[in-house]
Amino acid sequence: MRALVEAARAPDFPAEIALVLSNIADAAGLEFAQAQGLATAVVDHKLFGDRESFERAMNQTLLGHGVEIVCLAGFMRLLTPWFVEQWRGRMLNIHPALLPSFRGLHTHARAIAEGVKIHGATVHFVVPEMDAGPIVVQAAAPVLDDDTPETLGARVLAQEHRIYPLALRLVASGAARIDGARVRIEREPTAPDALLWPMG
Repeated sequence: MRALVEAARAPDFPAEIALVLSNIADAAGLEFAQAQGLATAVVDHKLFGDRESFERAMNQTLLGHGVEIVCLAGFMRLLTPWFVEQWRGRMLNIHPALLPSFRGLHTHARAIAEGVKIHGATVHFVVPEMDAGPIVVQAAAPVLDDDTPETLGARVLAQEHRIYPLALRLVASGAARIDGARVRIEREPTAPDALLWPMG
């Protein structure tokens, strides 16, 4: 989230941060966002009797702030098909692995256990199936012989901070287009995108 906020400060960035929303009132990201002068909101899932009621309240909050693209960042709740459908083609998530490998949790430990030599991160559009949407951007990170989940995670996190702003730039500018199960980039990226190209 911080990487997206920092990127959106650039005058040529094609999106602005309209709202930082959390389901946890004391989330550190909310404090950071407020310090940056950004609008924040909390929709506490524990106050609702079911997932649909919670998601409908969250959806109304997003719409009330004029949100057009949702970027999930550390939002550790599975979303229902109803909510995903409301934001089809307009909701991004970042996953700490090179999808479709290592969907789900504990990706760094699993990558080390499997003995892979290349790990990484993926920004993808959200679909009802977990960690399965069309891929916008990926970045690789090497897996070293002495890596722990923590050291590998730090190396992957550095890549996440690079590619999430790039993916949002591509989507918000209209350069990225969903074509079936794939994302096609309609035009060559311009600086600073070119510094990261090719990655997907």
